[in-house]
Amino acid sequence: MTVFQAVLLGLIQGFTEFLPVSSSGHLVLFQRLFNVDLGGADMLFDLTLHLGTLFAVCVAMRRQIVSLFRRPFRTLLWLIVATIPAAVVGLFLGDIIDSIFFGGAYLAMGFEATAALLAAAQVVSRRKKQALPLNFPRSLCMGLAQAVAVIPGISRSGATVAAGMIAGADGGQAADFSFLMSIPVILGGFIVTLYKTIRGGGMLFSGSAAHFGLCVALSVAASSVSGLVAIMAMKRSAASGRYTPFIVYLCLLAIVCAGLKFCGLL
Repeated sequence: MTVFQAVLLGLIQGFTEFLPVSSSGHLVLFQRLFNVDLGGADMLFDLTLHLGTLFAVCVAMRRQIVSLFRRPFRTLLWLIVATIPAAVVGLFLGDIIDSIFFGGAYLAMGFEATAALLAAAQVVSRRKKQALPLNFPRSLCMGLAQAVAVIPGISRSGATVAAGMIAGADGGQAADFSFLMSIPVILGGFIVTLYKTIRGGGMLFSGSAAHFGLCVALSVAASSVSGLVAIMAMKRSAASGRYTPFIVYLCLLAIVCAGLKFCGLL
């Protein structure tokens, strides 16, 4: 892995983690197309990328995080409930999903599904006269959408915000709650990946330790900065209910992935 590839992976992770275009789908696509060699430290490098995005969301949502622990703790309760579906799917179906979708053969379907959800959310946003406040049923809908988004190509942020808006929630509130939902998911994924990395010997890698350390530092910095930018951009899109640029991009990307699959590259 080159320094350029490390920085590019960090930028991709940061931007696509919070923009509604699927970070997992983009990382799979990039690694397949450019044959990125991580020297046997794939899982270890994945950990560092998640650290960058976790830092970004904690900085951007610091006030909302503090407010979680103030009475009456309703948002904290909703957050716990909304996290359960993704946790169950990740623990019991994670390996099965990885074995089916890791190669990228179904990326086009995932991108199209995300585009369809965003389009539905945009239509609902334009037709409804008044948005409703976030509540337990709407937060649960967002949690179920987050569980589905473990499939590469289906955006976690896109699916959760769209689900909240389709259920009637205000786009801005849905976006804020979606970002809060990402914290336990990213943290949980970090812990699980760290365990698998240590257990599977993924802490070992070939090549220069200094070079790998430089790549890690630059990728974390890149994912942190791009993650902060993506959060601000997603907040604006969700508040306005306009997702057309993302919908067009995802449809074009799905066509590209379908073509790559036809050519045997995915």
